[in-house]
Amino acid sequence: MTLAANVAAARAALGHLEIDDNPVSVRAKSRDFFWYSPVLKARMDHLSGDFVVAPKDEAEVVEVLRVCFAHDVPLTVRGAGTGNYGQAMPMAGGCILHMKNLAAVREVHPGRVVVEPGCLLKDLDEACRTRSGQEIRMFSSTWATATIGGFIAGGSGGVGSCTWGALRDLGNIIRLRVVTMEETPRVLEFRGEELARVSHAYGTNGVITLIEMPLAPAYDWVELFVTTPDFPQAARLADDLACEDGILKKLISAFEAPIAQDYFARVAPHVRPGEALLGLMIAPHAMDAFLTFLARRPQARLIWRSDRPDWPRHPGPVFEYGWNHTTLRALKVDPSITYLQVRYAAPDHLATLARIRAAFPGGEVLQHLEVMREAGRPMFAGLSLVRFTTEARLDEIVRLHEEMGAMIFNPHRYTLEEGGRQRVDDRQLAFKREADPKGLLNPGKMIAWDDPHWSYDRMYDYAGMRRAR
Repeated sequence: MTLAANVAAARAALGHLEIDDNPVSVRAKSRDFFWYSPVLKARMDHLSGDFVVAPKDEAEVVEVLRVCFAHDVPLTVRGAGTGNYGQAMPMAGGCILHMKNLAAVREVHPGRVVVEPGCLLKDLDEACRTRSGQEIRMFSSTWATATIGGFIAGGSGGVGSCTWGALRDLGNIIRLRVVTMEETPRVLEFRGEELARVSHAYGTNGVITLIEMPLAPAYDWVELFVTTPDFPQAARLADDLACEDGILKKLISAFEAPIAQDYFARVAPHVRPGEALLGLMIAPHAMDAFLTFLARRPQARLIWRSDRPDWPRHPGPVFEYGWNHTTLRALKVDPSITYLQVRYAAPDHLATLARIRAAFPGGEVLQHLEVMREAGRPMFAGLSLVRFTTEARLDEIVRLHEEMGAMIFNPHRYTLEEGGRQRVDDRQLAFKREADPKGLLNPGKMIAWDDPHWSYDRMYDYAGMRRAR
């Protein structure tokens, strides 16, 4: 049978579930924020699934996986579609499994919450605060629209990572419940070492149906903007603040000029020409300590604090200026902007940063840093803004970063390996062999499954990608 015939048979067998096969809405539900990358936009803009099914519970998830397996129909799991690597783009068409109906906050306990994957991060945080005075440890800057399942399957860190580290660090996920795609799908529960099988796996080897996450005490965080005369001072301030363990913080972002001046419309009037900007979140009880910290750096200026608002226009949440919201704000002003994701490893992060800034003095690459903790030490995650000209030049910029000692997590690649550490995650590959023997889950995203001998000397081109008509 052809794929079209297989899709029609699966669609008919699932007709009693919530199905969407309107081409316009199916296309909308097949897309994520891949278009942040001009490289991915050129290759993926035409992609669409054939139909969308939105299960109401785990039993319906099992049914969808069983039916699609029986009919050899590719299946791509989708949350809110806020990912930037094309994680949720259906390379080979088929079924889009939309998790919007699995959105319940099941249980809230001291230190932990049990939640379904389709719950928005904002709603999860609010439920934890309301029920227990606790909050989730970290979330993406897209918390108002992103789901917790999508965050785990496609994210790596976010607001809160300056204290808690990366999402995959030990203790930041407690338990995942996962359904396999086999003739008779199994429901498995993972803890500890097993979590790495499916976290940040783009849904390539299982469908997450239940999540247990750790919580922390909730605070009415004081959100702040601080300026420094230049970017090296901003980077040092960010690093120094990260090392002040007695000051409880949830966000440390740093932006090179003229990012704030050109792309942050409500902040720009308060930032002087040439000044760098920091966006911070500090716990209320730590504000006296923070103000003491800041007073020791007289060249830094505190220009905004959310507990004492004095601007004519409220800037909105400070975290919505950081992480990938920075790129989004820049793109709205200048469509030629794209970005890189850079790891500046401790203890040489400041020195590596200085070398890279010196290599791009003309504004082609603008620095945007997010402080994270790695192995207990602060480091920088760079989400640099890049003025795009050609793919060849973008590849050269990546190469230059790597030659100067910075690791690139390439957001212009759609596979797990190319967007990560350029190597196979044997745990995820082994579980895919077990849980998805036909390779139907989010095909094209795991090179090790398709071509174990791939050399990474060029961009991977998935042979099964549905081509533009």
